[in-house]
Amino acid sequence: MKEEDEAVEWSGSWVSQRLGVELVGDDGLKELLGLALRRNPKRAHLLVSHVLGKHVPQKPSVVYGHGYELGLRVRGLLGREEAGRAVVLGYAETATGLGHSVADGLALAPYLHSTRRPVDGVGRAGGFEESHSHATSHLLLPEDPKLLAGEGPLVLVDDEFSTGNTVLNTIRDLHARHPRGRYVIVALVDMRSAEDLGRLDDFAQEIDARIDLVAHAGGTVRLPEGVLAKGQALVAAHEAAAAAPAPGGPGAARVVRVDLDWPAHVPDGGRHGFTPAHRAELEAALPAMAQRLAEALGGLGPAEPGGARPRTAGAAAPPETDRSPRVLVLGFEELMYAPLRLALELERSGAALEVRYSTTTRSPVLAVDDPGYAIRTRLVFPAHDEPADGPGERYAYNVADGGFDAVVAVVDSAADTAALHAPDGLLAQLAAHIPHVVLAVVPSHLPAPEREPMLPEPLRGPEFSSYAPDEVGWLLQDLSDVELEAPTEEREEAIQSGGAHYAESLPVEYQPSDAYQELFHAALETSAARIARAVGAVTDTVLAELPQRRPGTPPHERRPVLVSLARAGTPVGVLMRRWARHRHGLDLPHYAVSIVRGRGIDANALRWLAAHHDPADVVFVDGWTGKGAITRELAAALGEFDGFVPEIAVLADPGGCVRTYGTREDFLIPSACLNSTVSGLISRTVLRTDLVGPHDFHGAKYYRELAAADVSGHFLDTVEARFDEVTDAVDADVKELLSADRAPTWAGWAAVERISEEYGIHDVNLVKPGVGETTRVLLRRVPWKILAKRGAGADLDHVRMLAEQRGVPVEEADDLPYSCVGLIHPRFTRGATGADGKAVAAQ
Repeated sequence: MKEEDEAVEWSGSWVSQRLGVELVGDDGLKELLGLALRRNPKRAHLLVSHVLGKHVPQKPSVVYGHGYELGLRVRGLLGREEAGRAVVLGYAETATGLGHSVADGLALAPYLHSTRRPVDGVGRAGGFEESHSHATSHLLLPEDPKLLAGEGPLVLVDDEFSTGNTVLNTIRDLHARHPRGRYVIVALVDMRSAEDLGRLDDFAQEIDARIDLVAHAGGTVRLPEGVLAKGQALVAAHEAAAAAPAPGGPGAARVVRVDLDWPAHVPDGGRHGFTPAHRAELEAALPAMAQRLAEALGGLGPAEPGGARPRTAGAAAPPETDRSPRVLVLGFEELMYAPLRLALELERSGAALEVRYSTTTRSPVLAVDDPGYAIRTRLVFPAHDEPADGPGERYAYNVADGGFDAVVAVVDSAADTAALHAPDGLLAQLAAHIPHVVLAVVPSHLPAPEREPMLPEPLRGPEFSSYAPDEVGWLLQDLSDVELEAPTEEREEAIQSGGAHYAESLPVEYQPSDAYQELFHAALETSAARIARAVGAVTDTVLAELPQRRPGTPPHERRPVLVSLARAGTPVGVLMRRWARHRHGLDLPHYAVSIVRGRGIDANALRWLAAHHDPADVVFVDGWTGKGAITRELAAALGEFDGFVPEIAVLADPGGCVRTYGTREDFLIPSACLNSTVSGLISRTVLRTDLVGPHDFHGAKYYRELAAADVSGHFLDTVEARFDEVTDAVDADVKELLSADRAPTWAGWAAVERISEEYGIHDVNLVKPGVGETTRVLLRRVPWKILAKRGAGADLDHVRMLAEQRGVPVEEADDLPYSCVGLIHPRFTRGATGADGKAVAAQ
């Protein structure tokens, strides 16, 4: 195809023609976006921005200008006074530079971006999930904890606004901690479907806040039936036939390192916060840094003659001249703003006749060398910043065969590793395709760690809990004298409206009827041997695999430290401790710690554990898995701490979320039937800023007044009494488990996502799978309906009884991977329960 034909062909036509995907909307939308296909099980297509500076090399003035203009519009919307009180939050990895450019347009606002890179010594101020991404977990790590605690407007910036789930998850999490009256969502394009258009207004009404949306253009993507499967097949077919781009030039180029002399007190970006003062200092230093780059690039000639330079999808046509080099400034994943500003300064200075800017990425995208496709070429290289989630491939798109004479690779010092310089690393890949390679390293900003005060010793019974003092040490603070209980309906309204987090209050303790208590005792008698077998299997699996954590350690020193996740995990931890003593004569330490969805694990408890035990010996324990939210929460939180293994051992893993378990069957664990009266009379844990300071353990209450109803010891003794009769079965189970492939399948998470969409809930946090989680819904939340697997037997007797008591319908289903699933009432208001306190009828 002729070059003039390429100039007018839309870079989404290849995907559109083959899959029937349509991009419809405002004039100019296709100038902003192209289409590509990606290796992602959740969404086959990728909207490729021509002006973001991520996948498509673009003029830095165009990239920066689009973000800066959005910032000016937000400033006009808010007014000078409100803009001065605002904070801008950008999303990793694609919108870190865009968000920073928006903050520059506001001029007065500090900036923070989410990150997937945990940093030692920096506490989390929040976190959330990005449902359609290939890498879902985001962390918020401001150096100043007060950055997100103000009452001024919060401006949230992403490259596209599609379902709205990511932004709403963020607002929900942050609003629960620090409510504010105004939010502004900023995106290059607003691509919501008709079904999603009303969600923003509904959500704003729920949390009683104003939410505005500012975007350059709007539209939607029309997807035909079966597009995901067709897209995956198309990707597979083309990847099987694809080959890497042929190296350009006679041989590998020499890499030249340039010292930028980056200003000492300016962060490399917004990972920990970037203030207007930082901006002023950076802008004063930019001309000198650009001059150093220009000197490193000085004397570079144009690319070798012999043919027209290939065009990069979405980029403007290069000038018809060979007098000056064509330079690409290539940023690194989340490090987008620093290389963008350097590229912009190079462009403004005229040091190179033509400057383009893009960045490397985690996102796997299919490359097709066709002018109607947005990703023409792909360089593949290993991750080089020692990521917390392990090694993996990284990518640079539209760089090979881009006609560049020189490339300036800009990385932070955390990414200046041996992997960067390896024979298959990024620099070698660039050198094989571009004649001149310059490396510029920006120092990674590391906030100064605070000195930690001494932490208290664990609480123990009988002063705190009805367990014996040697059974468990509680790494909690005693809040027994604080009034924390609230009616279930009020709690649900506050939680779903974003007015409060579930861990900021406690439900009123459920007082079981005589019939329900009889059901508990009958269930315990029936399932005690089954529980004992699962306890033995998971404990012996832990003991067998512990040497892998500390190779070379003498056998007598290999003793796990059990750390149960309070409170559902604590009875299990006590039983595992009893099994180890009964079967092996081992006296294992056991502690209970708090973990809160959306807030993470108690960091002070981890510090105490690390100070008193080898973190490699710590085994986290819980009762069961549902969809795996706590498993993910733990893995994300432990990224900030060295030595701990981010895995959980559970009795039952019906969700396929862990590799250490007693069984993957979804069966009734009777301790799930009751609350504190089967858990040492301890409440669920509490995390509220007015009660839990930065150096405190999370809190909980000891319900001494419920001692007459306490069955905690009875539950433990009944199960322990069955240990001897299950030893042979446990030995067989452990032998099978140790030889099996126990890798997590995450089948539960997939099922929850499907149920959330099928029932119109659109929030996985309101779907609680499994017998244990369904029981919790009926005891603590406002249930909407219960889904029961057709043919489920006595394991669900207590669920049916509770559902009948609360007027909740139970629907039988054929395709559940669990025995049952509890659905919390979506879009809850107090009107969702009638005068009798029962749930409304399902609609």
